Amino acid sequence: MPLVRIDLLEGKTPEYHAQIGQVVYRAMIETLNVPKDDCFQIIAEHSTTNLIFDRDYLGIHRSDDCVFLQITLNSGRTVEMKQRFYKAVADGLHEALKLRKEDVFIGLVEVQKENWSFGNGEAQYADAAKTPAPPVPPR
Repeated sequence: MPLVRIDLLEGKTPEYHAQIGQVVYRAMIETLNVPKDDCFQIIAEHSTTNLIFDRDYLGIHRSDDCVFLQITLNSGRTVEMKQRFYKAVADGLHEALKLRKEDVFIGLVEVQKENWSFGNGEAQYADAAKTPAPPVPPR
């Protein structure tokens, strides 16, 4: 159950937003083993005063087209899976929108399964996250 937040500077079309969302969703399915139909995204535009970022951190030049992705997901993916995901998103956005790969900023936030409620005030994944209790020693 990834929750994807996509933040960018104001001025892009609804079609641009949709294309970003589709690229990210497809990359999650193909590289992170996210189930089909598990798509929850928040796409928000910000003024230049409300989206502040270093233009050259780590020697990577970022333009006004920089897109910030923050994805909260269950823990457990390997470093290799994450690396494939980062590349798939950057390549996909470059191909679909001509977005510079330098302008794709991704942060993953990993949580335990019991930290989700999909509605009804319930923790639907809590049972799956439980570990068996240790055996009681004999007396």
